[in-house]
Amino acid sequence: MPTGILTTLAADKPVLDTGHTAFMLISAALVMVMTPGLAFFYGGMVRVKSVLNMLMMSFISLGIITILWTLFGFSLAFGTDHGGFVGGTDWLGMRHIGITQLWPGYGIPIYVFAVFQLMFAVITPALISGALADRVKFAAWSLFITLWAIVVYFPVAHWVWGTGGWLNKLGVIDFAGGTAVHINAGAAALGVILVIGKRVGFKRDPFRPHNLPLVMLGAGLLWFGWFGFNAGSWLGADGVAAVAFTNTQVATAAAMLGWLGYERIRHGSFTTLGAASGAVAGLVAITPACGSVSPLGSIAVGAIAGVVCAWAVGLKFKLGFDDSLDVVGVHMVGGIIGSLLIGLFATGGVGQTAKGLFYGGGWGQLGKQAVGVTCVLLYSLVVSAVLAKVIDLVMGFRVSEDDEVAGIDQAEHAETGYDFAGIGSAARLGGLLAPAESKALTGDKNETASPAKAAEPKVDA
Repeated sequence: MPTGILTTLAADKPVLDTGHTAFMLISAALVMVMTPGLAFFYGGMVRVKSVLNMLMMSFISLGIITILWTLFGFSLAFGTDHGGFVGGTDWLGMRHIGITQLWPGYGIPIYVFAVFQLMFAVITPALISGALADRVKFAAWSLFITLWAIVVYFPVAHWVWGTGGWLNKLGVIDFAGGTAVHINAGAAALGVILVIGKRVGFKRDPFRPHNLPLVMLGAGLLWFGWFGFNAGSWLGADGVAAVAFTNTQVATAAAMLGWLGYERIRHGSFTTLGAASGAVAGLVAITPACGSVSPLGSIAVGAIAGVVCAWAVGLKFKLGFDDSLDVVGVHMVGGIIGSLLIGLFATGGVGQTAKGLFYGGGWGQLGKQAVGVTCVLLYSLVVSAVLAKVIDLVMGFRVSEDDEVAGIDQAEHAETGYDFAGIGSAARLGGLLAPAESKALTGDKNETASPAKAAEPKVDA
């Protein structure tokens, strides 16, 4: 055989690329940090008597989903295709994967790809938890995310990213999780809250965030980790990853500014909660599009997401569904915006060749994106609602009203987030605690807690 042919064949054979592998391991670690970051972000937004429960609802996902992913989740999501809907049993228990075996078409080990995708699987159900703050049993939540990962996340991940997945074959673009992660989680959140109902005091009590510095810390960790989330989804350290990284930063900045501008016009102030929420809305929206649009397009994606999501979080008051921490308004709506805008702003010259309407691609890609958005949203919404209803019938999804009023941290975890022993009355805390919360944390059970003063909460609170 001529030497030239041998050289060509050797060049075509994938070989381990240590640079790409190192980049992907770092990216996986960055995505892992996002789940504790999400816990802080959500934890700061709830009342003081619910902070530990909020942290635990994210942290438990690191345990449950990791084990499920190892046993069968990776195989169901990325194994041999079965009808375009689910993977096979090739890698049950992570068997039949050699340490030198590479992910097809890339110079990274299968184990590296598997652990990177594991971190996506971990944070997705954790995102749902923000909608259910203050009112669900920890055991019921743990069972829900177990079942939800099996019947919703693993199949949807295969639809979108798996070889042979039907949305993948259709040409739906989701660079890093607009449909599989954010619309999926947001729709699930809506489905569950429609089943379990509203918090005690919804539209009456203010439900103010108890620790805004914690919210800002969480948002910062999410922003930091999101570079691994988005740039890492290219599975290599090259120019496309650099563009995805750049687009992530640009869109997030634009969304934060857009949210703050809307907030200033609507409510007359620039809030730290608005800045943090706007940044997350931008991160969500650019996730599916960061490998398709230019940095200028990212400004448009981010700005649109910031304004629309700021408006959307107020819908819960008008429509009467209690989305505690605006998972629907930020993640579902933001994911829809980012996914659909690919059909307008995709340049065809970044990581993917499809062009949007504004770059001469016609309406075709927008139509494909709409199909992906609609199907994932409806599937997750319906199945999540069914799962929640079954769990509610079997074991009860919500804590009792008394436990909810007294504090879910004490009821579910026998702990409190802060030790206020010796501090004295709630007044000495600068108004941090409502009367019921003060008595729950200090152990004063002799007085009947009076309800917090009725107040119409601001949309962004």
